[in-house]
Amino acid sequence: MIFFAIVFGVAFLTSLLLTPATIPLGFKWGAVDMPGGRRVHKGVKSRLGGIALFTSFTLAVTLTLLLPPSITPPRNDPKELTRLTGVLLGSLFMFGVGLLDDKFDLKPLFHLLSQLVASLIAIAFLVFIERVMNPFTDRLVIFPFPLVVAFTIFWISGMINTVNFLDGLDGLAAGVGAITAAVLTLHMWREGQLSVVPLPLALLGSTLGFLPFNFHPAKVFMGSCGAFFLGYALGTLSIVAGAKVATILLVMGVPIMDVAWIIFQRVRFRSSIFQADRRHLHHRLHDLGLSQRQVVLAYYGVSLFFGILVFVLPTRLYKLLAILLLWLLTSIVLWLLTLKGVQKP
Repeated sequence: MIFFAIVFGVAFLTSLLLTPATIPLGFKWGAVDMPGGRRVHKGVKSRLGGIALFTSFTLAVTLTLLLPPSITPPRNDPKELTRLTGVLLGSLFMFGVGLLDDKFDLKPLFHLLSQLVASLIAIAFLVFIERVMNPFTDRLVIFPFPLVVAFTIFWISGMINTVNFLDGLDGLAAGVGAITAAVLTLHMWREGQLSVVPLPLALLGSTLGFLPFNFHPAKVFMGSCGAFFLGYALGTLSIVAGAKVATILLVMGVPIMDVAWIIFQRVRFRSSIFQADRRHLHHRLHDLGLSQRQVVLAYYGVSLFFGILVFVLPTRLYKLLAILLLWLLTSIVLWLLTLKGVQKP
């Protein structure tokens, strides 16, 4: 237990202590968000908080390799360190791309290319979706390699974009990310995957240490460097956890469905899928008159509720039905809000 306490403590305290330093750094580098347009915050805010997220996570995970074997759980999978390398290298790459975007506002095509490269880094280090359990038959389905590559790229790129789009209100992406990391931690613990528990546990510590400065009214934003890193980390950790894709689809079902809806609407009306706007569900709820805190806490509640279902539902089929129900309800809400036309210019 002391091993896990050290990992969480290092991640949490490093993030908690480092986040305030990213506030003046953002102003010094010119990486700031101005109020107005689709941004609902007041005042100029640094968007380099992701530095604290990435650094604290990386430090805590690296520490697990340096601690004495007497307090660390044994690694039963000889490929585990290879996958860990893929998680860290891909995280570093996406964090670096995010930093460049925070400073220079890169083109959307560059974002897509970077997500492709990050996905290929994961695949090269054996972090890929190779097999899933059929929820109807409880039999293992193994994909041919071309589908493995396609599914993995789609999944990791989708998670990066989901977190990036979710980062629209104070504390939203970081809080949902923390809940997801907590669910993955408990899931790995329950499955006996003790040697990989430190990965989501470190991410949990990082996000919780960051949240006091990011919750409304935020003093700092995670920026692209934080959102890109967090999305990649959640995407790859769900694979490292044994392809717990269903877990992520439950906990992050609302933001995932929101992204799918937005893309559908933009394609439908022949507008750029990369054009930033206020059509996201969290923006629409805020435009209805809910405060930032109310919207964010509602997201937390839904994510937490469906995260609990991961441990309560007895079979994969029930989990699939829960996912479909969540997506159906989210679609109805999005459709009703679209009809109502609640949107600020």
